[in-house]
Amino acid sequence: MTHLISARDLRASYGAKVALNGVSFDIEEGTSFALLGPNGAGKTTLINILCTLQRPDSGGIVIAGHDALRYPRRARRNIGVVFQTSSVDDRLTARENLEFHGLVHGLPRRKREARIRQVLELVALEEWEDDVVRSFSGGMRRRLEIARALMHEPKILFLDEPTVGLDAQTRQQIWYYLDRLRREWSLTVLTTTHYIEEVEDADVVCIIDHGSIIAQGSPAGLKKQHGRRWHQIDTIDRAVRQLILERFAGAQPLGVSSVVVPEESFDARALKSPEFEGKILEIRQREPTLESVFLSLTGRELRDRADPGRIGNGRGGERR
Repeated sequence: MTHLISARDLRASYGAKVALNGVSFDIEEGTSFALLGPNGAGKTTLINILCTLQRPDSGGIVIAGHDALRYPRRARRNIGVVFQTSSVDDRLTARENLEFHGLVHGLPRRKREARIRQVLELVALEEWEDDVVRSFSGGMRRRLEIARALMHEPKILFLDEPTVGLDAQTRQQIWYYLDRLRREWSLTVLTTTHYIEEVEDADVVCIIDHGSIIAQGSPAGLKKQHGRRWHQIDTIDRAVRQLILERFAGAQPLGVSSVVVPEESFDARALKSPEFEGKILEIRQREPTLESVFLSLTGRELRDRADPGRIGNGRGGERR
């Protein structure tokens, strides 16, 4: 298969802080490639470099056959981007947003019209093409952003946290559209996400931490090589969680009041002591998952718990 993206020994620093420390990888045509990493791991810097928004200190990138550092405009013609923060103009209609994007990329009028119809149909927004985006729900805006990113027929789609802040049903719907366009348009997709379950079906998962790639492979391969069985212990508060963290080797915090303990260091008898009486809500065994792989390799959760103030759909409207 053809490598649509090739990164070689990418390095980047901000003063004394190293953001990328010799990152290299290849992404083949038609691949679903997921980039996972805790906050501060270097994901944002890497995405910015791949999108030609930032130059690395050293290293090289080839995108769709073009040296992205020497010829960034040629590389950009092959890239569509959906940013984490909404960037559509909510004062315009869906059609007007797409029309403007087509003009920016120099698409002739007939081509623009054809593409607008095509991408609106793909994300099921034809019915609302003349509605002002301000009235759209969060999910509808996200779908419009995906449609806009596809207007100029890119070969590669970058998705930076495409479902952050959306409810579970809407997130599932977004991934349905993304899977469909991958199948129908042979699109190569690179995704960053804080929801590990969303990349269980990815072709390749790449885990980055402290500016370096620490594991890469298929989800099944990573689980087999790095996965561990854990016991999840749900407690009544942080204090009990902290006590368990101190008692069990390799234990990791999970959320506000839960903890996961690797199977090899778990001892149910220790939890029957008086100090834990009435303070353990539930204990359950967890089979190897991508989340357990991530915990084993980084020692951290993938995401901080969501800020309740960020959850919900966009301003105005209850449309789906």
